[in-house]
Amino acid sequence: MTLTRRAVLASSVFGLAAAIGKPAVAQKRYDPGASDTEIKVGNIMPYSGPASVFGVQGKTEAAYFNKVNAEGGINGRKVTFISYDDGYSPPKTVEQARKLVESDEVLLIFSSVGTPTNTAIQKYMNAKKVPQLFVGSQATKWNDPKHFPWTMRWGPSYQSEARIYAQYLLQHHPQGTIGVLYQNDDYGRDHLKGLKDGLSGKMRVIAEAPYESQDPTVESQILLLKNAGADVFFDVSLGKFASQAIRKVAEIGWKPVHILNNVSASIGAVLRPAGLDNAKGILSSGVLKDPNDATWKDDPGVQEWRSFLERYYPDADRTNNLIVAAYTLAQTLVQVLKQCGDDLTRENVMRQAANLKDLHFGMMRPGIMINTSPTDFAPVKQLQMQRFDGERWEPFGPVINGEDGAT
Repeated sequence: MTLTRRAVLASSVFGLAAAIGKPAVAQKRYDPGASDTEIKVGNIMPYSGPASVFGVQGKTEAAYFNKVNAEGGINGRKVTFISYDDGYSPPKTVEQARKLVESDEVLLIFSSVGTPTNTAIQKYMNAKKVPQLFVGSQATKWNDPKHFPWTMRWGPSYQSEARIYAQYLLQHHPQGTIGVLYQNDDYGRDHLKGLKDGLSGKMRVIAEAPYESQDPTVESQILLLKNAGADVFFDVSLGKFASQAIRKVAEIGWKPVHILNNVSASIGAVLRPAGLDNAKGILSSGVLKDPNDATWKDDPGVQEWRSFLERYYPDADRTNNLIVAAYTLAQTLVQVLKQCGDDLTRENVMRQAANLKDLHFGMMRPGIMINTSPTDFAPVKQLQMQRFDGERWEPFGPVINGEDGAT
C-alpha cells in the first residue's frame, strides 16, 4: 500500500476467521463505524514534521490490518483503517480528530502518536464518548479512568520508566551528577518527575535543559549540560532530536553515562542516523524483543513477525523497533475487537479494553504481560534494562515493574 501525507489508508480486503471464544452478546449492536461487514478504525500520525520518524507506525498498522482482512477479518468484518497526517501539530490533530469522528464516523481512534497532540483531543474524545485507544504516548495522565474513561494508553508510563532508571543509577552510579535534556511538555516533564521521585534526593540533578518540539536543534542544550559538569546524561528527546543529541555528545567528546528514553531506542529510526558507533554503550529499557538480537533468531514470535513483513510490508526497515511496537499494538486492538463479538458499541470497546487478562504477544519479552481493569488503564507496566553494543540492544537484569497506578 502506498501511503502519502494526509493519506487515507483503507484496508478493505475481507479478513480473519471467526473470533476466539463466543461473542460477547447474542444480539448484534452497533455504534457509528461498525456494521455486519465493517469496522472503521481512525488514526492520526505525524507523517510529516519534527516527529515524522513515527509515521512508520501508521504504515505498519495499515499493513497489519491488511493481513487481518486477508485472513477473514474480525468476527467476519473487514477493518477499514483511516489514517491522517497531523505533522505533530496539536491544532491539526484536533482538525483530523473531528474529521475522523464527525465525517468518517469511525468507531474509535487508535494509536495516535504524541503527548501534546493527544492532549489536544482528549477532552473532545471523552465528551463525544469515542474511544481514544492505546494512545501513542506513555504520559501518566492517560491512566485516569475516573476522569477520562474513554482514553487508554498501552506502554509503561514515562514516570515509571524514569523511576527504573533512577533505581539503576542509585545502584551503579550513586556518586554521579545528572543533566537532563527533555521536551518541554508532559512527555518530558513526566520523565523528569519520575527520575526525581525515584532518586529521592540521593543523587543530584545539576542541570535541566528543555527544548521545544518545533526547535531546529538541541545542540546548545547538550553543551549546557556538559559545561554544567554532569557525568550522567538523561536524554528525554524524540526522533531527530535524539539523533542530534547522540551525535553532539560524541562530537564534543563528552562521555557521560547516557540513558536514552525507550521511545527513542529505535536502531533504524534514531541510532543509525546518529551513527551506531556514537550510540555504543547507551542505556535504555524495553518491552519488546529486538529482532536483530541473535537470542531471538529462532523465536516463533520473531519468525511470525518476519513472515508478516515479507508478505504485507516488504520494504520495512527490520531494525526499526517502532515497527515492532505498531505490530504489537495492532494485535492488541484486534484482541479487543474480537472480545467485543457482535456488540460493537463504543461502550463495549472500552469495556473489553479494560478486561485484558495476562495477554502476551510474540514480540513481547518473556515475563511481560498485558493486564487491565476498569480502574487500571495501563496495559503494560513492566520494563527491562538494555544496553546498545553497537549493533543491537542487549537486555540485562530482571523485568521490573515501576508502575505508579492510576492517577
